[in-house]
Amino acid sequence: MEFQDRFLKCVDCGAEFVFTAGEQQFYHEKEFRNEPKRCKPCKNKRHSGGERGSPGGRVETTATCSQCGVETTVPFKPTQGRPVLCRQCFQQTRAGQRGAY
Repeated sequence: MEFQDRFLKCVDCGAEFVFTAGEQQFYHEKEFRNEPKRCKPCKNKRHSGGERGSPGGRVETTATCSQCGVETTVPFKPTQGRPVLCRQCFQQTRAGQRGAY
């Protein structure tokens, strides 16, 4: 099967981008059913965590440390009833646990 470069339109920004013959061959070999929908810059922006819920996206939540009371941010949504520690208290607790073994 012979593939030729094709121009597609990005669903995010509307720019035209090239779906190369080599990419088409790769898609065919991997049995991918759908053509790419986004140009490389939009795909990179989407995968770099530009929005919550996308791959690489990160939730930052403000919370109060359960040990020292300082306000901190944590990379998760705290669960009610579970202690939240700032970085310093977390590292101290972790260092103490290592010595207990």
